[in-house]
Amino acid sequence: MIGPRFTTYLSVFGTLAWLASATLASSAHAASYQIFVSNEHAGTVTIIDGSDLKVIDTIPVGKRPRGIHASPDGKTVYVALSGTPIEGPPALDAQGNPILKKNQKNDDDDEEAKADKSADGIGVVDVATRKLVRKISAGSDPEEFAVSADGSRLYVSNEDTKTASAINLATGKVSNIIPVGGEPEGVGVTPDGKEFYVTCETGGEVFAIDTTHYQIVGHLTVPVRPRSVDFLPNGTLAFIPSETYGKLNVIDMVGHKALAAIDLPAGSRPMRVRVAPDGKRVYVSDGRAGSVTVIDAHTYLVLATIKVGKRPWGIVLSPDGKYLFAANGPSNDVSVVDLATNKEISRIQAGEGPWGITIVPTSH
Repeated sequence: MIGPRFTTYLSVFGTLAWLASATLASSAHAASYQIFVSNEHAGTVTIIDGSDLKVIDTIPVGKRPRGIHASPDGKTVYVALSGTPIEGPPALDAQGNPILKKNQKNDDDDEEAKADKSADGIGVVDVATRKLVRKISAGSDPEEFAVSADGSRLYVSNEDTKTASAINLATGKVSNIIPVGGEPEGVGVTPDGKEFYVTCETGGEVFAIDTTHYQIVGHLTVPVRPRSVDFLPNGTLAFIPSETYGKLNVIDMVGHKALAAIDLPAGSRPMRVRVAPDGKRVYVSDGRAGSVTVIDAHTYLVLATIKVGKRPWGIVLSPDGKYLFAANGPSNDVSVVDLATNKEISRIQAGEGPWGITIVPTSH
């Protein structure tokens, strides 16, 4: 028989356990965030609760949503929209290079099809109401962009006009247009906010543009089809993946010159690069390889290759640096990766063709 003293002990122990559990839950809730995923084929954005990794909403935004980023204050999410029809990825030759049709310049867009230019723009999503509230004109066929450090401007790559554009969010108008190279794609703002980089697929050109006068202050070349860019927090190095050659380029941000090219695992067709908040690791989505590569940001050694879903494109890290989320286009889901073990621990169903992914911290 259980005595009164032991019963009291169990009661106290249970209360303490409940309090500990409640404290952890409260802490997790306080540190909560949401994950926004752009679904290119579905024309929607999926919203996932970071505390329990459940889908909490799916909202229509317009045609072909791709690049997606949150404002610094977390109140707004911007998403690039395009009326240019989708074409599947090209076949690859024996060297892994895309086999393009005659006279075809862009393997992602069907240039012969009639594009709906009225659908082009940057969609503005209100985080609180989870609704698309307006669309900003951003030039032709916007694919990727970045938000300025102070949240007042967007820097957009306009793929079919060989330009980058700066948008004043207060007026909703393009304030500056900067000619760059062929098929500009990736855009990233430096940690100090003084420059933004634009990567151009066709010739592998990379441009650094100052955010005050919109002048080109750096110009270099990397192997072709550089898809994205991210930076060390201290502003010394940039990392740019070259899809065709399966490499990650290391860039000296002061001299605007290439320092090294890291070979990624066989079969990698790198798309998106993310640097960990502490600057110690670099993560690259490997596209067709169905994996994410982990690299030491200082020795450039490949530390791990993590299997995820099919053709991961967009990746993002949780604010605490514990998890990585990968948008897997053909498998219509989002991989959840535990970065302590470098293992995929879960998959979350998204919309059709998830492409981009961003984190929005939430306060309660």
